Amino acid sequence: MATYHVIGIMSGTSLDGVDLAYCRFTYKEDNWIYKILNTETLPYSNIWEQRLAGLAEVSAAELIATDRAYGRHLGELVRSFVDRHQLEVDFVSSHGHTVFHQPQRHITFQVGSGAYLAAAAALPTVCDFRTLDIALGGQGAPLVPIGDRLLFAEYDFCLNLGGISNISQEDPDHRVAFDISCCNMLLNPLAEQLGQPYDKDGLLARSGRFHQDLFDQLNEPAYFTAPFPKSIGKEWADEHSLRTIQESNASVQDKLHTACHHIGYQIAQSVRQHANQKSGKLLLTGGGAFNTFLVEQIWHYLGPDFEVVVPEPELVNFKEALIFAFLGVLRWRQEPNCLRSVTGAHHDNCGGAIYWN
Repeated sequence: MATYHVIGIMSGTSLDGVDLAYCRFTYKEDNWIYKILNTETLPYSNIWEQRLAGLAEVSAAELIATDRAYGRHLGELVRSFVDRHQLEVDFVSSHGHTVFHQPQRHITFQVGSGAYLAAAAALPTVCDFRTLDIALGGQGAPLVPIGDRLLFAEYDFCLNLGGISNISQEDPDHRVAFDISCCNMLLNPLAEQLGQPYDKDGLLARSGRFHQDLFDQLNEPAYFTAPFPKSIGKEWADEHSLRTIQESNASVQDKLHTACHHIGYQIAQSVRQHANQKSGKLLLTGGGAFNTFLVEQIWHYLGPDFEVVVPEPELVNFKEALIFAFLGVLRWRQEPNCLRSVTGAHHDNCGGAIYWN
């Protein structure tokens, strides 16, 4: 039996804050058992939110400076978290914040320097999980499916509704996973136009009306019918879904309503296209799982033969941070933490850099 106590750090594309999850992982009788022990979501200051949101446009020198400053910032958050809760930690496992993701050009970059994080936190740090897979010809994403396989095997499908919706499932011979569509990165900016950081319970979307033309335009990009492996970056989102929403003359409420239909429809299409069964049990996590109207659309387009499970709020909010902590454990053990069947790489691989403090 082996036990690890790890802090997982996640910052998603929706820029709603830094998720910290202090987790225990135990390997016993060929099975992994997890326990989430402490969690916090720390909102970004206006300065950090603006700085991260605009990074794709800055100079190379400013990008490097921000990478290191943000790594130090994460390390300080971790140090404070550890001291506040009096935690015993083996190491930190950090995803960083994605600025560029263009796997076809062999580009993926997450700010949050592991060296500066380790120095500020005074703890060993595992980071940079995507680069090796890109070097091996893969998409570098999604990374969560190995955690879905080893920690959530009781579900047929694991669906995350974050900035981007993505899904993973077990085929007879291997794990399959891919990004489905924009999700909160499409919905949150619309809610912000109405003075809200997000659409609480989907009430704004529920108050709108369905626009068939907008729905058809959102579903038009070839990405949705392309085979996997495939993944969505901010660049694709800006060029397609976000541009379509911006160019529409519909009211903000109608845009939210129609976008929820679009997301639910694409999720159902993905499940049906790649599922070997006509029914199944779906685990929903990520901030979008709290959007009641969106969840209703997923139910609607899937049909009654599928069970949609929204678990306890802690798992909804912190599943990605939990799994990045777990990816760090696998890297620590020098075991595969990235699946070729998911990313398209030449072989399964063990990605991540380790900084010893």
